[in-house]
Order: sequence, then C-alpha cells, then structure tokens
Amino acid sequence: MPTRPALHAEWIKIRSLRGTVGALTAIFVATAGIQALSAAAGTVEDGSLGDDPLLAAFFGINFGQIAAMAFGASAFAAEFHDGGLRVSLASVPNRTRFYLSKAAVVGALALAVGLAAGLASFAAGQALGGASALGWGTSGAGRAIVGSGLYLMVMALFAAGLTAVLRSGTLVLGLLIPVVLVVSFVMGGLVGGPAQYLPDRAGQMVLRSVEHGALGPWTGLGVSALWALAALAGGCLAVRRRDA
Repeated sequence: MPTRPALHAEWIKIRSLRGTVGALTAIFVATAGIQALSAAAGTVEDGSLGDDPLLAAFFGINFGQIAAMAFGASAFAAEFHDGGLRVSLASVPNRTRFYLSKAAVVGALALAVGLAAGLASFAAGQALGGASALGWGTSGAGRAIVGSGLYLMVMALFAAGLTAVLRSGTLVLGLLIPVVLVVSFVMGGLVGGPAQYLPDRAGQMVLRSVEHGALGPWTGLGVSALWALAALAGGCLAVRRRDA
C-alpha cells in the first residue's frame, strides 16, 4: 500500500475508536478547560501568579499532557489487542511504512489540537490575570502558544513510541503519569540537576519567559523531542522485529 492510503487508513482507525477520540478531545478540554475554570473563579492579585506569569497562563497543560500521553498510548495500544496488528500488516505489509504512518497521524492530530488548546489557554490566562494579564504582544507569548502545541505533540509521540515497545498502553501510562506528576508538582521548584532533562520539565521550558535552569525555551523542547525520537525509534525496531 502506498503512503497516502496508509495515512488515510490510520486516520480512519483513530476516529473509529471512542477511546482515542475521547483522549484527543481531552487534550483540549483539560488544557483550556482548567485555565477557563480558573478565570471564571475570578481574577487574581498582582504577583500571585508566581515568578513567571507566562508559564501560569498555561497551567492547564499540566493536565493536558496526561491526555496527550493517553491519546498516543491508546492509538498504538489498539494494534496489540485481538490480532489488530496482524490485520494492519496484512493491509500494509511494509512495517516501517505502517509504523511511520500511524506515528505521523498521531503527531499531526496532537499538534492541531494542542495548538488550539494553547491558544485558548492563553486567552483564558489573560482573563485570569485581570489588570496584570499578559497581552498578545508580550515577548514570548507567540512562542509559548506554538510551543504548547509542539510540546503536547511530543508527549503524545513519546507515549506512542513506548507503547509500541511495551505493547501495553496501561503499562506505559502507569509508568509515565506518576513520573510526570511527581516532576511537575513535587520537583517543580527545583532548579538545575538531572531532573531538568526529563521530558516534561525540559519541554515546558518553551512556555517560560524567565530562565529556569540550564536549558532555554527551544533547547528544552529539543531535549523533550529527543526523548520522543528515542521512544519512536525503539518502537519502530520492536514492530519490525517482533511477531505480530
């Protein structure tokens, strides 16, 4: 099967599964919804948004990233139930084409929804900030909006690659979610050290306007992307070499 029909087939699979559609929707709802609920509760006082108001405008991404990982994991986990992978490979015998087509569709959908969620989250963050809210022309605002979409895409692909390796979306989420929650909420105040190179901490540097550790906005996102590329490479190797 050529690449274009393979991509279309993967799109049909994703939109046909309630779990993947629900997880994809949850990326937007969790990222923008949490921010909107905070704004609906009322504006905050000056200085109460922490040392980086730009990062505070994307607080909901802490929850959206979990939905992104669930989307990536569920999209790939479906292949490992009830002989799904055998059916897929019967249609697309070239395993590399099949794998890359699935990863491309997962990444494109996560990016599209992530960009929309980032835009809505920043708009809600403006309402939350009140008189001290950041404007659309604030330095770093455009980069953070685009970066939020890229970050959510990277986290979805990271989970997708690990799922291809471990063949279990439940196991992948059981490993990733505790790590992300611990890093984001327990170690969030630490600066420097090995923790800054973990995928979520590094990737969220693109949302900051204030330097925080050794990584800059794009280098941090690049580190996160390397984690995802390593997971995708491992997943591709696993799909190519293991029995369906």
